[in-house]
Amino acid sequence: MSREEVLHAYRQLYRHSLRAIQFSKPARYTLRDRLRLAFRRGHTTDFDSRKITNTLEFLGYATRENGLEHKIIKNLLFVWWQQKLGGHGRKGPKASTPEDVEIKITAYDTFNHNIRMLNESMEMCLPATTVRDPR
Repeated sequence: MSREEVLHAYRQLYRHSLRAIQFSKPARYTLRDRLRLAFRRGHTTDFDSRKITNTLEFLGYATRENGLEHKIIKNLLFVWWQQKLGGHGRKGPKASTPEDVEIKITAYDTFNHNIRMLNESMEMCLPATTVRDPR
């Protein structure tokens, strides 16, 4: 795909995703950050127009009905939001030990693997990037 096609794909995915989450505030910003991260880390050869079309169709179903697709998107964004917070809302008075940092780094590996498998089985391109920031 050319650079212009990738830009159009980003805009379409962002627009359809916002409609699927009904422009809710915490999910909107989490979605924007994840989508930006996926497109910035990716290369133009990584993007497949078939996968983007399937993802747009999935997001269209999530927009139209409050069914399985909508619940998948809602839960994905909730987990990504929790991951961005570091798994908890407030900072505790204790300093993190090296074991705690390692747990925070690897806690979402299985979740991201499940997203990759969902993408593979349904030929979609939901962002399954791992954020390795334990803070």
